[in-house]
Amino acid sequence: MGAMYSTDDRAALRDALIAAAVQDPRLSGVAICGSMAVAREDIWSDIDLVLAVSDPSCLSEVVADWTRSMVENHGAVHHVEVASGRGVYRAFLLPSTLEADLNFVQAGDFRPEGPKFRALRGDPLPPRPALPADDAGHLVGMGWLYAEQARASLGRGRLWQAERMVARVRDQALALACLRHGLPTAYGAAIDSLPADVLEAFKDSVVRVVEMGEVQRAHKSAVAVLCAQAQRAAHGCDDSLLAALTALADPLSDLR
Repeated sequence: MGAMYSTDDRAALRDALIAAAVQDPRLSGVAICGSMAVAREDIWSDIDLVLAVSDPSCLSEVVADWTRSMVENHGAVHHVEVASGRGVYRAFLLPSTLEADLNFVQAGDFRPEGPKFRALRGDPLPPRPALPADDAGHLVGMGWLYAEQARASLGRGRLWQAERMVARVRDQALALACLRHGLPTAYGAAIDSLPADVLEAFKDSVVRVVEMGEVQRAHKSAVAVLCAQAQRAAHGCDDSLLAALTALADPLSDLR
């Protein structure tokens, strides 16, 4: 089933929100982010705006007023606060299934966080200095934590929890693959840009049915691709770590 809104519906809401933002005297900056900022949107794109509040003491008031407007003027049926490194980031769901994301920041945080940022009002500050690339060691570490939790869940017969942990092991291995290929690692956004032969190795790590034997099989495969990616990481993976990672694929009863 496709989206319940048209591109015209989305454009109308986007334009209405931008017009309201430009006219709001409490805002010193307005920017559009995401695919719309670089004219690469498709039917699945949402609306993503950054709104810079001039007076930090008014931030809560501005968020409350805009939230009320999203409900009363645009029919938002729900909203959720998304973790953000700056300000208040609220995602709104409309009855049409269209999503509108509003990131309220202080004026001192009005700056691009990536290339998909286009200021419509105000002068954004320069981007912050680039942070170091995701640390391969951290990704490997999160991978073994999830692998251990998957093994424990299997041992306790908690198959749905185990399935979730197996998927997270695979996520870390995929992030390592993206890191190695110079691709972004967040949100799985670049996974489909990995070479086909790299992705092929991950197929067996998908749980196809939530049954003990199948989850165990997928767990072994997920740990195997984690080990393979850890070995190829920038700083490599020494033999002792590789042995410990490999052991996490085995039931605990086999290690006694």
